[in-house]
Amino acid sequence: MSTTDPMRMNTEPQKDTNRSAEHTGNEDEILRMTGIVRQTAYNIHTYFGPGFLEKVYENALRHRLEALGIITEQQVPVKVYDADGFVVGEYQVDLLIAKSIIVELKALKSLIPEHEAQLLNYLKATRIRHGVLINFGTVRFQIKKYVL
Repeated sequence: MSTTDPMRMNTEPQKDTNRSAEHTGNEDEILRMTGIVRQTAYNIHTYFGPGFLEKVYENALRHRLEALGIITEQQVPVKVYDADGFVVGEYQVDLLIAKSIIVELKALKSLIPEHEAQLLNYLKATRIRHGVLINFGTVRFQIKKYVL
């Protein structure tokens, strides 16, 4: 069975899950981890439903991903770079998965275009290629994946 077999995705995290997939150049590993993030977030939404503050969902997602062996950093200061590599600022990432996936969480009635723009700008400025925007604030689970 290959390491990206979707049947094994949620039950058997691979030994190299804690390495930064971006640094190893393994797009398949990033896609596998993104799938785990999606399923885990869905499970959290099913369990808690809408109505909690964003921090509750953030804590739950970090807890469950770490239980699966995935390095998940919370409220990580991330540098924002200009085109020439000069650091122009810093912001807090809701969750940073294996230094390869930015997860932006919301607990709102609906997502608006500015939320998408926020994540896309974070990806561009930090030079991290993969991002996920998740909204826990609606009855229907909302998630969007972005790749630059």
